[in-house]
Amino acid sequence: MKHKFSLLFFLLLSLILNGCVSKTHEESVKMAIQPQSESFFIYDTIVTVRVYDDRMTDKHFKELEARMKEIESHLSRTLQGSEVYRINEQAGKQAVPVSRETYEVIKKSIQFAELSEGRFDPAIGPLVSLWNIGQDNAKVPSEEKLTEALQVIDYHQIVLDDAKRTVFLKQPNMAIDLGGIGKGYAADQIAVYLTEKGFNSAIIDLGGNILALGKKPNGNDWIIGIQDPDRNRGNQLGKLKVTNKTVVTSGIYERYFEENGKHYHHILNPDTGYPVENNLFSVSIITNESADADALSTTGFALGLEKGMPFMESLPNVEAIFITKDKNVFITSGLKGNWELTNEQYKMAN
Repeated sequence: MKHKFSLLFFLLLSLILNGCVSKTHEESVKMAIQPQSESFFIYDTIVTVRVYDDRMTDKHFKELEARMKEIESHLSRTLQGSEVYRINEQAGKQAVPVSRETYEVIKKSIQFAELSEGRFDPAIGPLVSLWNIGQDNAKVPSEEKLTEALQVIDYHQIVLDDAKRTVFLKQPNMAIDLGGIGKGYAADQIAVYLTEKGFNSAIIDLGGNILALGKKPNGNDWIIGIQDPDRNRGNQLGKLKVTNKTVVTSGIYERYFEENGKHYHHILNPDTGYPVENNLFSVSIITNESADADALSTTGFALGLEKGMPFMESLPNVEAIFITKDKNVFITSGLKGNWELTNEQYKMAN
């Protein structure tokens, strides 16, 4: 669903983003080179790109926006006529030929489904549609509807044909949803574009997916703040030093609704049909590619602390921050020396 913002609201939202108040955000710093910055609304979120190079022009930003629209036309579940929309429309009927981009993103999403033993499942579309969390008409589905949806949520039923580059959903009413990897992929593609154009110092903020390209103009690491999940946006609990890394957070506090006094967040369990229930507030992933971090943050949250921490430790070039509802902070071993807890209400637990 596309949202229409008044110009004033959009400008205010852009200012908020530039003020670093996303769930993961760049800490305000004074730099000799001021960023060339642009925000636009696409893929159902605000994209803010700040490039620390005077050579960045409006032409570059327009090309980036066009690239984002192209990705949306491939990967959006809700945009009528998109490639994923057409795949879902033909579920149980016939295979659909797709672009190389769509094919590779779906293939990667299946790889993460296998890695996570189904905790991350790109076939979760029917559940996402039922709950509709983040939209005005979000509500708890009936048990009957949930049971029907669960019967067709199975990434094993997604058939890929490498030779023909087609995607086929075996069962009627199946639906792919790439929301758990698509924004990260889009952030990666912005970084690819900037690098190809010779820009190597930038912050890309795509709906809370932060990608820190290169170093700051002065050669120092970027400082990325991690949101306090128990307070309003802009309140951080700690900060990270990163270079050429992405930081992506999944948590219960961003997209949710309340019904009959109960809190329902957007991270859905493909086994039960309900939002994941555990003691976690949020999971932040730090790695090289934002698409990977996107999928892994969802996976880590779904696994929970006891299984999620050793799982993340086992992966190369992946670090994680787990924050529990009782305000304990757990970090993977590779973050020691690059992480600082700044909020006294929280405590380090490992």
